[in-house]
Parts: sequence; C-alpha cells; structure tokens
Amino acid sequence: MKRFIVTAAAVLIAGAAFAQTATTTTTTSTTITPAQETAIKTYVTKEKRASVAAPSGFTVSTGAVLPEAVEVHSFPADVGVTGYRYSVVGNKTVLVGSDRKIVRVID
Repeated sequence: MKRFIVTAAAVLIAGAAFAQTATTTTTTSTTITPAQETAIKTYVTKEKRASVAAPSGFTVSTGAVLPEAVEVHSFPADVGVTGYRYSVVGNKTVLVGSDRKIVRVID
C-alpha cells in the first residue's frame, strides 16, 4: 500500500513539473525583446505601410486571429523576427504568427 501511495505521489509531482515546463516553453516562443521591437518599429516606419481599418466586428488584441481580408507583410532577415509577419490595423502594428494569431500589438 505504501508503494502505491509513493508511486502515485511521484506521478503527480512529475505531471506538475511537466505542466510548468510546457507553459514556460509556450510563453518563451512568443517573446519579443526590446531590441527586436525597436527593429520592428524602425522597419515599419521606413516601409510606410498604410493602416487599414479593422474589419467590422474585429478588435485588435493579442490572441485574436487576424481576418484573411487583412494583408500581412513579411520582414527581411535583418529585422530579426523570422517566423512572424505584420500588418498595420487601426494605426497599430500587429505581429502575427503563421496561424495569423496576433502575438504582439505595437502602438
């Protein structure tokens, strides 16, 4: 009986540790450093992309999926944010992943 309780406790502890690791990994993958944010702002300002109005019913916010009607643009390699694209919606630069989910809103 003691062996069962000890084993069950070990499984629970290992499960909790795994959940914490998975959360940390997910959060880290969308981290944009201050230097990268500066590079993004500089590039977007230089490109002078016209801002588009947010489609009806869409609110610009982190986690929202950018509608297909909104065009997204790629960054050159020297900006340092490979894997992300951007658009300017409602005068805000939005950084999106390959799934078009907004990972960062930059005013």
